[in-house]
Amino acid sequence: MCLGIPMQIRAIDGLVARCEAKGVVRDLSLLMLEHESLAVGDFVVAHLGHATEKITPERAAEAWALYDEILAAEVQISPRHP
Repeated sequence: MCLGIPMQIRAIDGLVARCEAKGVVRDLSLLMLEHESLAVGDFVVAHLGHATEKITPERAAEAWALYDEILAAEVQISPRHP
């Protein structure tokens, strides 16, 4: 299963955006969204190094809330030992 990760654009240089989510920074290709109006502060869905969709801040927050629930459930089921 593949999941797109909501990330916020921190900088744009041509068709590359530096994006951040939960302290992780990645450069994403904007080629798939080249006709979309994008600006610093916008949220996009990241998948395999590409921004695939522009989304609202609310939708990004909803997705992260769900991902956080999934991650918390995984830790409860299979706790990691140091």
